[in-house]
Formats: sequence, C-alpha cells, structure tokens
Amino acid sequence: MPDLTVRQLDATTWPAFADLVEANNGVWGGCWCMGFHVRLAGRTPAQNRAEKEQRVRDGRTHNTLVFDGDRCLGWVQFGTPAELPEIKSRRRYEKELTALPDWRITCFFTGRGGRRRGVAHAALGGALAEIARLGGGTVEGYPEETDDRAVNGSFLHTGPMAAFERHGFTRTRPIAPHRWVVTRHVEAG
Repeated sequence: MPDLTVRQLDATTWPAFADLVEANNGVWGGCWCMGFHVRLAGRTPAQNRAEKEQRVRDGRTHNTLVFDGDRCLGWVQFGTPAELPEIKSRRRYEKELTALPDWRITCFFTGRGGRRRGVAHAALGGALAEIARLGGGTVEGYPEETDDRAVNGSFLHTGPMAAFERHGFTRTRPIAPHRWVVTRHVEAG
C-alpha cells in the first residue's frame, strides 16, 4: 500500500515498536515477540520486554516493522534457526526434517486499527528484502491455512497462508491440521 513503509527494528525504531506492543497488552499477554527466541513458560512480560530490547540493542533479533507515517502498525519477525529455535508443532516438524533452513519467518502481528491494510504483506516483503541484503538462502515459514473458515487472529500469529503464497512460497509439508511448512529461496541482493 502506498501509505505504508517498512523499516527494520533497531534502536531508532524500538520506541515505535514498544508503543505498539504496550498498546496491545504486551502482545498475546506479554510475549513481546520473544516466543520463538525462548520458551515463555515461567517468564514475566517485564522479562520479555527487557530481553527483547537487549536483543535489539545487541543486533540479535530481526523484525521488519510496517509504518503509517511515524506510527508502527505491525511487524514480521525473522531470523536464523539459532536465533529462533522455538517453533510451533515441533514434533511433527522434526519428524520429516531433512535440513534446517537458512532463515525462519516465525511471527506476524498487526495492532488494532491497522488490520486489513496489507500490513502482513508489506512486512513479509520487507523481511524478504532484508534477508536478500543479508545474503539470502532458503527461507521457511509456518503459516496457518484458514481454508475459508473463521479463525481467531491469535492462530494467525505465524502468518496467513495467502501472504506467503503471494510472495512465492511453496507448501512443503503439513505440520498440524491447518499449519504448513512453506519454503522459498531468496537470492542474495
């Protein structure tokens, strides 16, 4: 969408990211987009916030943020398997695993008031461009297929299948009743 821009999460964009997370109860009850970095059991929202901010300052996390002017509307998180070791449907994922990807796209979020504006599409495009800049490689995502059924937005935190397919991803294998591994190769850019 022409009024949307993408920027990477870093120390300069942290305040806009934090504003969006705080306006949405820490995202899913206090995750702060840490759920694919570490196991969340036993952690507080304050711990997640502090660790996410430290990872941003240390350059150990990747999020592509979508802005309307100065306001952050949402993001997509991506990183290497070492950076994002926690994935959903792990048992089934590992059962048919032949090789780890170079990159994972793990989490999408769009705040209230920003939905149905193409935020997921813009964020995913921005993440793929950044992956190309960082050397490219095999990229995996783990979207939920809605199959035209009504789905609570919290189930779509791994992204909508349609966004991945519009960006050229191919369904590789199912790992849950409605969740797939999708893959795409990104050339270095």
